Amino acid sequence: MDKEIDLRPEHGESTPRAVAVLATDPAGDAFIPPHTHRRGQLIHAISGVMLVSAAAGSWVVPTGRGVWVPGGMEHQIRMAGEVRMRTVFVEPGTRADLGSECRVIHVGALLRELIVTAVSLPLDYAPGGRDERVMELILDEIEAAPALSLYVPMPRHARLAALCEELVRDPSLPATLDEWASRLHMNTRTLARLFQRETGMNFGAWCRQARLLLSLPRLAAGASILEVALAHGYESPSAFTAMFRRTLGVPPSQYLHRPG
Repeated sequence: MDKEIDLRPEHGESTPRAVAVLATDPAGDAFIPPHTHRRGQLIHAISGVMLVSAAAGSWVVPTGRGVWVPGGMEHQIRMAGEVRMRTVFVEPGTRADLGSECRVIHVGALLRELIVTAVSLPLDYAPGGRDERVMELILDEIEAAPALSLYVPMPRHARLAALCEELVRDPSLPATLDEWASRLHMNTRTLARLFQRETGMNFGAWCRQARLLLSLPRLAAGASILEVALAHGYESPSAFTAMFRRTLGVPPSQYLHRPG
């Protein structure tokens, strides 16, 4: 069973400075229940994998990546295995280019080291000195970081969203356009158009993306490729590996361990 933890965001939001960086190292498979922050935040996985979920979708955050969550957006975080999380809190209005939507970014070596360094800085660091320059450079690097396609968009259509949530909760479930159309009492062409309009993806692509990204926490927790493939709706490890390589560029054995 996941261990529910209290993130206590006020520690990163009550500081008089525009940027604050905090460390959270929960034990085991932890869960942070739905909550909001007044400040925007970059949630960075130094190790492990996180699944960050909000109304708009789910973002998979493996080691060496981070997800930007704008202020005021309700979200929850589920962690796989031993996760070491570093969070950059940013006061609203500090940088307009940080964006008003969630996105996963690549955290390069420089940004990672800046975040690690900033954890040890006081929350009320002196303005105009080295500490403030470290924080400003962190913001520069977040703005410049490339966005990654580690994203499962969720439809707003209530009945369709309910079916999508079923698959997210259990990726091993069989799913076909015909079956879902029958459950929604519509024809397949209508469902196909609805799905494309609501998510920006066709039905098959969405299912493959969801299953693939949701497999990352299991891989990070040490499950075998055979276990993960079968638990996420693939007929064989080779089929899973081929889809993984085609989508993410490397086989699953390499992806989680490549440098961030």
